[in-house]
Amino acid sequence: MIGSDYPFLDVMWTMLVFFAWVIWFFLLFRVFGDIFRRHDLSGWGKVGWTIVVIILPFIGVFAYMLMNSTGIAERDSAQTQKAQSQMDDYIRTTAGGSAAEIEKAKQLLDSGAITQAEYDQIKAQALATT
Repeated sequence: MIGSDYPFLDVMWTMLVFFAWVIWFFLLFRVFGDIFRRHDLSGWGKVGWTIVVIILPFIGVFAYMLMNSTGIAERDSAQTQKAQSQMDDYIRTTAGGSAAEIEKAKQLLDSGAITQAEYDQIKAQALATT
């Protein structure tokens, strides 16, 4: 059988190597993504870090992470906050449209321009579009 030709410790070693490669590529893409996302780094700086990471991959990645660890965290936090605020704005404008329609209809109802049935119809349509 094939299982007898491949001992358990060899399986564990293969899994360890596989996951180490996955982690390595994750770190590599993370560093490249951060290098090109930076606005405070000049074009020459980006080229320099890219060359260092390509020529000396382990030293380059670990050096970049050590030298820029706080910057990486700050840029990630800023990007997350920006995405959250964009989502909040989208939700606010989407929900705000319905609320504004209902508010206008309520004002028309209070002024006597529309009946209660018309108000209920406008409110139902506004809530249905949300």
